[in-house]
Amino acid sequence: MPTTDPAVMPSVAAESAVVPRSAVPAAPPDDPCGSIPPSQGGIEPQQVAAGGPPGLLDRRTVLRGSAIAAAGLGAPWLLAGSASDHRPARPAQMAALSAPPPDAAVVTALDLRLSGAGAIRGVLRELHDRLHRLGPRAETVTALGAALFDRAGLGGQRPRQLTAMPEFVGDVLDPARCHGDLLLSIGADSADAAAAATRAVLDGLTGVTPKWTMTGARAENGTQHGRGVARNAFGFVEGHGNPDGGSVDDVVTVRADQDEPAWAVGGSYQVVRIIQFATTLWDEDPIPLQERIIGRRRDGRWLDGTDAGGEPGYAADPAGDVTPLESHVRLANPRRPGGARPQLLRRGYGFRGAAPTGEPETAGRPEEGLLFISYQRDLDAGFAGVQRRLAGEQLARYTLTVGGGYYFVPAAGPDWWGAKLFA
Repeated sequence: MPTTDPAVMPSVAAESAVVPRSAVPAAPPDDPCGSIPPSQGGIEPQQVAAGGPPGLLDRRTVLRGSAIAAAGLGAPWLLAGSASDHRPARPAQMAALSAPPPDAAVVTALDLRLSGAGAIRGVLRELHDRLHRLGPRAETVTALGAALFDRAGLGGQRPRQLTAMPEFVGDVLDPARCHGDLLLSIGADSADAAAAATRAVLDGLTGVTPKWTMTGARAENGTQHGRGVARNAFGFVEGHGNPDGGSVDDVVTVRADQDEPAWAVGGSYQVVRIIQFATTLWDEDPIPLQERIIGRRRDGRWLDGTDAGGEPGYAADPAGDVTPLESHVRLANPRRPGGARPQLLRRGYGFRGAAPTGEPETAGRPEEGLLFISYQRDLDAGFAGVQRRLAGEQLARYTLTVGGGYYFVPAAGPDWWGAKLFA
């Protein structure tokens, strides 16, 4: 979360950025969950809206997630650049993980309305082709949920660590905002562009039903020390703990020696966490206390004065007088002699909206937080291991995870990313 350590992630969403409260798209009050009701011809989600004040998160009563600007599905809209646009094209699937994160993204979980390998292959191939037609301005990543393999009769081909995301200490998960047979992530230079691209892809797509969707953005999105960084809603710059561009592949890509199905080699495990932030409560604490809770300065520097891209001097601080032993970054990555570093790439997008209706205690309450996303070749060496170490951390007082899931991102493949699985 507000930290910058590779191990940083869970409760507080590690290394992903949150947008300033005034900059994050909000969902309209009449659709607080950001849900997308299916139409007769396919999918037909709501439009992205903006605005709404921040709210205080109550861990005892908040169960349902925040309204995220839902990606509407309207007439086809392509993100092709103009002839004078010389920006590099955004990549897809695994290639996207080594590129700088886009400024905004729409993430949509979909459930399949059919079964059987042939029928599901047809839907996924159509989805792939629609994504391909978006053009160079959109970054696209499609991931598969655990239940898809059973629906397709391919249980034996499920990646061995792919399950429904378990509930970790402190989570209050809303079933309506967890899991999904598919997870579609579309990134672009703005939330409006990402939402328009999502509409273009999902409009009229048959065989799927949207389960949940979120729109988010990265405040002060940029690159430092070869890593994508951004500022979260708690005011901290995140991303310095990620692997640099040259080592991302070693961290995120499943290898042939991992005893995975052959088609999964070259892919990656994806973790998504919908994390609400108690910004009002956080802002009541003085900045020096906030920095000791996180274990870094707000600009990313270590508490011992080391540059954000360097290594902290934990060996000279065994009692945690400078960087508390219970700080977020030190719990996430203790940096003990001989210990392994957390193996994951974190990305995150800030969100802001109105709490869903249906819960008398929370209906209509404004909320904000972080859509935390990580990629790793091994869940225990990546997200899950870090999350277990963070159990009971001080930062948990200010955050609440209400949704998300585990997914698997297939490699590009010779023709399309489903070719090897359905061969």
